[in-house]
Amino acid sequence: MNREPTASETTSAPRDQLTDAASLYPWKVQVWKQEANVSRDVVIDCGWGRLIFAHTFASNEELSRVIQCEDAGCRDIALYVADPHVLLSLSPQELFLDPSHTYRLYFDCYYRASETQPATYQTRRVDSPADADAMNLIYSRRGMVNVGASFISERKVSSTIIYFIAEETETRTVIGTVTGVDHVRGFNDPERGTSLWALAVDPQTKHAGVGEALVTTLIKHFMDQGRRYVDLSVMHDNSQAISLYEKLGFERVPVFCVKNRNEINEPLFLGQVSTELNSYGQIIAREAQRRGISVHVIDAQLGFFALSFGGRNIVCRESLSELTSAIAMSRCDDKRMTYRALKSAGLHLPEQIEVGSRRECERFLTRHQRVVVKPARGEQGRGVSVDIATPEAMFHAIETAQLGGVPVVLEQMIQGLDLRIVVIDFRVAAAAVRRPPEVTGDAHHTIRQLIERQSRRREAATQGESRIPIDEETARCVAEAGYQLDDVLPCGLTVTVRKAANLHCGGTIHDVTEELHPKLVEVSKRAAEVLDIPVVGLDLIVPSARSPEYAIIEANERPGLANHEPQPTAARFLDLLFPQTVSP
Repeated sequence: MNREPTASETTSAPRDQLTDAASLYPWKVQVWKQEANVSRDVVIDCGWGRLIFAHTFASNEELSRVIQCEDAGCRDIALYVADPHVLLSLSPQELFLDPSHTYRLYFDCYYRASETQPATYQTRRVDSPADADAMNLIYSRRGMVNVGASFISERKVSSTIIYFIAEETETRTVIGTVTGVDHVRGFNDPERGTSLWALAVDPQTKHAGVGEALVTTLIKHFMDQGRRYVDLSVMHDNSQAISLYEKLGFERVPVFCVKNRNEINEPLFLGQVSTELNSYGQIIAREAQRRGISVHVIDAQLGFFALSFGGRNIVCRESLSELTSAIAMSRCDDKRMTYRALKSAGLHLPEQIEVGSRRECERFLTRHQRVVVKPARGEQGRGVSVDIATPEAMFHAIETAQLGGVPVVLEQMIQGLDLRIVVIDFRVAAAAVRRPPEVTGDAHHTIRQLIERQSRRREAATQGESRIPIDEETARCVAEAGYQLDDVLPCGLTVTVRKAANLHCGGTIHDVTEELHPKLVEVSKRAAEVLDIPVVGLDLIVPSARSPEYAIIEANERPGLANHEPQPTAARFLDLLFPQTVSP
């Protein structure tokens, strides 16, 4: 049963009707004529902010006033602005022209909806509070404004705001969402238009084509309603999304958006501090910029930058700063030293030995049955082999790890979840479970092709920081599952293609900060104190984030803070460096 928009969703009164588009030059924002059955001054609340239909307003003065009546924490969008230069001149300090493109798809000319659904996931309307919570989790992972779960639930049968989700067929896990707005239901749009908003796919999903499936589902819904076209707004540099829309037949049109100069939009009107910095540097630079802390990029390729405020100057390399001593860094840089320091403090760690004679290594493997081989120094999972069970595999892994020219250690293999806990200023700032990369078969593509597709998605979602290598370790893990890289994986079957859960090798990360057992919080703070390091990423193996059992396996002196959004890790980092900028 459809519900008409409530007063909180729309505001309307008699207003002009659009002239025939054929009498205007192509794509011009249409001019209105007086018509009693068409709404005026239309504003639709979408939860993340209001969608303001600028072409329904009688004057730029009134439009400017309404745009500036924005609630805290929201991102309002004024679309179909006919004269953006005039509108901005009225409030140049408060408003800005959004650096986005508008695309349009006419249903009768360009699109034929597919009737098929992928076998491994399906799309459907939102129908429960749990769906709303899952949508917000994806929004958070994508750095988007959340929407109140009650807001979504109350509109699950709305005919104005339409929510679709994509969920895995087997697990019922929500992996994507899209929002549509029906302009006819919203304000009796004589053009019979619609718009697409808030398309978001879980950046860690192993399924391909989720965004396309959601868009086509929404389009089919609008076509069934007899609508004429769908519009959307997309950031000018979002090449992945633009490629999808153009593939479906969308064409760019000169329609403009205007937004408020608020905290959420700061990167859009102040500009990026440096697009050369990777995501780990940018998250810190953006938070610094928001606080009025100056940022000077020293070496973007290596992630070095200087932060200055009130006469205080601190050089950082991503989350590693001058506040970390050389001794503390050395304790973390060498896994043998980390092991000895934490073991002597009474903390739990798996047994570890430095690779010596062949006989010693064989005895260690016999004692523990399964081991981990890794360089004593190194990061980002390079040279690490997990779950080694035979002497042949062990010695081959040792040879691989020794290619970096550093000592190699053997470590007792412990079954459990890979948990990363970030400690800043000796307080837990974030915790997340890291899972190794997996691919799911579709009965058409080889495992190699699935890995390549998955790797491209992970790379795009992490600004190039995460990708799945196709190397001997990947081939070994696939072979353990009973396949070769060039085998076609049966539809719906999932294979773990690497045992290490490191993000840089394609692993995924899932926030569990609120679930963390008090014992794990205590252990993490104690480990940071033993290492005497103000910022550290601790890697633990645990049966569950809610369990007190643990084994610490590594300490990272330069943890990637961008991996833990929506937790405010960058804010906590700046609190440490510049306590005078902490908001009261």
